[in-house]
Amino acid sequence: MTAERLRERTKRQTRQLISDVATRLFEEKGFGNVTIAEIAAAAGVARMTVTNHFPLKEDLVFDRAEQLRTSLARTVAARAPGTSALEALRREYAERVDCGDGMLGGTDAAWARMVCDSPVLLARLRELYDQAEAELAAQLAAESGDDGIVPKIVAAQLAAVQRLLFHHALRRSVAGDSHDEILRSLGRAAEEAYAVLAPAIGDYGRA
Repeated sequence: MTAERLRERTKRQTRQLISDVATRLFEEKGFGNVTIAEIAAAAGVARMTVTNHFPLKEDLVFDRAEQLRTSLARTVAARAPGTSALEALRREYAERVDCGDGMLGGTDAAWARMVCDSPVLLARLRELYDQAEAELAAQLAAESGDDGIVPKIVAAQLAAVQRLLFHHALRRSVAGDSHDEILRSLGRAAEEAYAVLAPAIGDYGRA
């Protein structure tokens, strides 16, 4: 292994360690009752190391914030010819449900309760989905050459489906549903949501 690859692996491991430690402390004490200094001490790293990896305290909870921000636009950009934006996102979501993707929001009850009980975390989650919507709108506008409102409307509807499904999963986690029950519920809810949108935007962006 080259020195550069070793450094990258070490950075990933440190980031994951910090995230895991922070999540444990947040779940035990509550998000607002844990400081960055406490997280650094528990992880055995410097305070600056924590903030270098996670400039925002909230992103210690949403440690895959970048993936959340970019996933909608990337999925649409990578879709096969003849596939609409809605179809691409519907298929990708169904595949994630089939794989049991933890990023869909159906996690353990303690994590879900922590998020639902924190206005700060809920605001950050909304901000991340707003950013995902903006990136998707930019992708649709670039493809269509339309700098008007239509790509923004389409992106708003498609992003809203994902955001509402995530919140649905959080609520079911807090209610005590099992992971498999939540996945089945998400699969049904996603199909219903995309079916509602299909008559209006089902063909939008069909390459």
